Amino acid sequence: MVIPFVTTSLLFFFFFSSVTAAKTHRFVQSISPSSLGLHQPQKLSHLHFFFHDIVGGSNQTAVRVAAAPTTDKSSTLFGAVMMMDDPLTELPDAESTVVGRAQGIYASASTTELGFLMAMNFAFTQGKYNGSSLAVLGRNTVESAVREMPVVGGSGLFRFARGYAQAKTHSFGTLEAVVEYDVYVLHY
Repeated sequence: MVIPFVTTSLLFFFFFSSVTAAKTHRFVQSISPSSLGLHQPQKLSHLHFFFHDIVGGSNQTAVRVAAAPTTDKSSTLFGAVMMMDDPLTELPDAESTVVGRAQGIYASASTTELGFLMAMNFAFTQGKYNGSSLAVLGRNTVESAVREMPVVGGSGLFRFARGYAQAKTHSFGTLEAVVEYDVYVLHY
């Protein structure tokens, strides 16, 4: 009598396991890449602009939103978290044409050097890429001559984007840093 009960119980378990597994995967559907316009060859685009991070004054574009109790005693400001909405311009002059905004956060993530964790979107507002954006997530060691950060995605004309951004400090003052960006991105 025990064997039929065990057999029936196992069959019942496997039946409901398979039904449950099928139901949990209803949100996934395989589709053809060409249905999203991915049949075209990828393009490699180079974007060049200047980032203006203004941490004080009347036109402030970056604000500290969090800090550790020891942040202000740290030579690297370790623990400081900044929220930014920085203009991106064609030329280093802040009065030149604004082509977009760098929106996101950066946080001092190193105890030994001025090194930020950057999580930002380059949201473009001019020309062909108006309304499109690129997502950048990576390490920015500010005192290095050239910093490289990965481009991890995008939207609009930059859907399925991947690539890298190189940053070079153009000028640095008490309230504003101007950073030159060269971004190389593969996209459809």
